[in-house]
Amino acid sequence: MSMRRIMAGIGIVVGSAILLVVLFTSWYTVDESEQALVLTFGEANETITESGLKFKLPWPIQQVEILSKETFSLQFGYEEEGGEIKSFPEETVMITGDENIVLADLVVQWKITEPRDFLFNAEDPEEVLFDATSASIRSIIGSSTIDAALTSGKAEIEAETRDLLASLIEKYEIGVSIQAVQLQDVELPNQEVRKAFTAVTDARETMITKENEAKKYQSQKMNEAKGEVKAIASRAEGEKTSRIEQARGDVAVFNKILTEYQNNPDITRQRLTLETLEQVLPETKLYIMNDDGNTMKYLPLQPDRQQPPAVAEESEESANGQ
Repeated sequence: MSMRRIMAGIGIVVGSAILLVVLFTSWYTVDESEQALVLTFGEANETITESGLKFKLPWPIQQVEILSKETFSLQFGYEEEGGEIKSFPEETVMITGDENIVLADLVVQWKITEPRDFLFNAEDPEEVLFDATSASIRSIIGSSTIDAALTSGKAEIEAETRDLLASLIEKYEIGVSIQAVQLQDVELPNQEVRKAFTAVTDARETMITKENEAKKYQSQKMNEAKGEVKAIASRAEGEKTSRIEQARGDVAVFNKILTEYQNNPDITRQRLTLETLEQVLPETKLYIMNDDGNTMKYLPLQPDRQQPPAVAEESEESANGQ
């Protein structure tokens, strides 16, 4: 009887233990910032991305690996701990396409997108990512000039590095995706080289400033010249219109005179002769002479402007008396 009781007690204890194992290993929780990979007898079975309380088969049938869905940062060439930055220049020394040496460090933003590949396709996925980052940035810097690396070409270098790194990670199938690549610092290896390059950069900026000023002056003068051309063209167009209208008026007058001449040629000829003389000799007095050359009388077409009206009348009376 005692042995049976002992065996029964042992059975109760074992059963309770199994029940506890089933209860505690059949449920798991996935947070909103997490994702889970369910393993059945060690083989990847299902990826869970929705948060909440989940059920699985008890251990050792199924296990769960919890991974983060947050964005991670890979620091290349430096390390920041407790507000202090430690540099690793041996990692960042690179040769540009024009055979200059620069130091370049950067940050890679990445996320775990395929938990199965991240857990099983590489022993250390972060090390693979680090090596791929080093290969990518060295390749892009190696095809760039030192001017582009130190000044205006940084954005393009970042974009090209990101594209190359993303393609390498896709080939390696380590279950991560590249979110962004940011260059933190690109500099020359020593102070003397930095000073020389700074002097060259300053000279280049001065040259660019002068070129911009020259282009601005050229543009200003071109605009002034165009404005003057337009003004001259406008004046010429106005003069053209004026001349055309004047010519049309002259033609109209000529046509009227021609009509009068055709109706009364002698009278029209005399009138035209007198009007022409008035225009050609405005200050001249005309004398009508007899055929024998003796003066008969004179007919002033215009009064003498130098004499007052009374004197002019006396002159006419004297002439009439003669």
